[in-house]
Amino acid sequence: MKKLTFLLLTLATTLTLNAQVAINTDNSLPDSSAILDVKSTTKGFLPPRMTNAQMEAMSSPAEGLMIYNIDFKNIFFYTGSNWIKLNNNDGIAGDSINYEGQTYQTVVIGDQIWMAENLNVGTMISGSNNQNNSGSIEKYCYGDLTANCDTNGGLYQWAEMVQYVNGATNTTSWSSEPTGNVQGICPPGWHIPTDAEWKTLEMHLGMTPAEADHYDWRGTHNEGGKLKETGITHWDSPNTGATNSSGFTASPGGGRFSSGSFNGLGRGGYWWSSSEVAGAGAWFRFLGYNNGQVHRDGYDKTDGMSVRCLKN
Repeated sequence: MKKLTFLLLTLATTLTLNAQVAINTDNSLPDSSAILDVKSTTKGFLPPRMTNAQMEAMSSPAEGLMIYNIDFKNIFFYTGSNWIKLNNNDGIAGDSINYEGQTYQTVVIGDQIWMAENLNVGTMISGSNNQNNSGSIEKYCYGDLTANCDTNGGLYQWAEMVQYVNGATNTTSWSSEPTGNVQGICPPGWHIPTDAEWKTLEMHLGMTPAEADHYDWRGTHNEGGKLKETGITHWDSPNTGATNSSGFTASPGGGRFSSGSFNGLGRGGYWWSSSEVAGAGAWFRFLGYNNGQVHRDGYDKTDGMSVRCLKN
């Protein structure tokens, strides 16, 4: 017993002095630069696995703490103030695209590639008129001023945006829901994002699936701020939460309402999805100057909203 006690004390002293541990099957010593050296050709390293709610409930996590989030299927680490996904490519510039005489910047966000600017294509018509299936793309410019299209892109009614595919109108549903992507007024190889694809973006930025499924203001991780252009050059003060960490660079182009009036320039931006709500409505997203969340709702297709295209 004395020999065993002596051996354990010696081992404990050695581990304390060396402050290094090797875990392997070949009895090799730890690398001199490593406090923990794990080596195997048949097994992997398994970090703690937990739900997003369990991760968020952790009390005073240490900076650098790492877990596997089973809701997001991803490794997260703690920066000292926020949980961040390990494989975060947000903000990396994609290839620029030339479309109808204009060059658009693009950005990688998670597994998606988005336009980093609002679409600005078509011929301007008065906000007092409805857009029509005339064979050429029509757009609104806020306040009927082309300078606002140059800054924030055009505003489009829903049916004009989807280009009346399968008989879609602003008051009735398409005769049959399109299969696959809806290109609409987007360039070839790009499409109008669905409501589900907007949710994918939002969940990548931190929303839980349950939060993404709600309507009204959603998210608890400044998801709207991560999408908004920073500063108050275009956004009204205080531009709450704006970091543009995603590279999406959302600008506050306002909207054209079904009455023909314009409202909201500088105070917010509206973006369509291709997904309908009860025939005469469609899902959209709204970002506001005084809120760091993302608003989701279904509304009148005759309104004019901004458009972002998503790569196929």
